[in-house]
Amino acid sequence: MKLALDTNRYTDLMHHHADVVSVVESADEVMMPFPVLAELRFGFRYGTRAEANVRVLTAFLGRRAVHAVFADDTTTTLYAELANELRRIGRMIPNNDLWIAALCVQHGFALYSRDRHFQLLKRLSRV
Repeated sequence: MKLALDTNRYTDLMHHHADVVSVVESADEVMMPFPVLAELRFGFRYGTRAEANVRVLTAFLGRRAVHAVFADDTTTTLYAELANELRRIGRMIPNNDLWIAALCVQHGFALYSRDRHFQLLKRLSRV
């Protein structure tokens, strides 16, 4: 399984939630979308364990099957399509989550998140 982690599931993983650890360890690949990395780094800056959290994230990103993924032209097109689909039904989600969804659709990753609003995106595979 190709798995993308949302910020909340990365946090669950770092808190050693057994169910989350099991899902992540069973994945063939783990994608960290750039908005997730940005949200994590923002949170680290204002926490009391900033340096330790950055070290843990760096070590996680250094795992063989884990990689960061960034937007390209295809991602921007998918972002626009997904945003338009949501606009048509009168429901929007946070911009960072649209980027995450676009990257997942583009690269064929299933998103692992606690956020229910991702259910609005029919093209998005979820765990």
